[in-house]
Amino acid sequence: MASMHFSINRWLGSVAMLVGALSGGLIGCTANDSAKASVVPQEAPAAAPAPLAPAKPQPDRSGRTRVGVASFYADWFAGREMADGTPMDPGGDNAASRTLPIGTTAKVTNLATGRSALVTIQDRGPYAKGRLVDLSPTTAQKIGISRGQGVGRVRISPIYVPLPDGSIKAGVAAKDPEVTQLR
Repeated sequence: MASMHFSINRWLGSVAMLVGALSGGLIGCTANDSAKASVVPQEAPAAAPAPLAPAKPQPDRSGRTRVGVASFYADWFAGREMADGTPMDPGGDNAASRTLPIGTTAKVTNLATGRSALVTIQDRGPYAKGRLVDLSPTTAQKIGISRGQGVGRVRISPIYVPLPDGSIKAGVAAKDPEVTQLR
């Protein structure tokens, strides 16, 4: 009973405050005043900005060298369709990049070992923060990235970069003498 008494008193107090607030705008008004009493609605608080979706990376057709972290495809990607429509081959030279165009041929060099391999960008990814490229397990092993390490710092130097009009742009590694040895 005491809690019901408290709830009724609380409700009555709220109603009294509302009536007081509304009538407060009418104090000093007479029937002859030309001004009309009104309640000005308060502005609604600004809605919190919608969280920004991560910006879709723009294609990098510059042909310039980039340095970053490489990882390699997990075993369960084997045989799955890549962005170019071919199945992922764990023993191939396939790689994934979020920014290099599909079809780009590049030289990937492990900065810790100095070992290099050629790759073809055939897929999109990696989607882990801070990763530059995903390599096939065989390519990762060739340049010295072990399963135990999982990742390694690499330099990726494009050799040929396909352009939207169907032409091909030579990248920074197009004239690299080591590229012909790696083929």
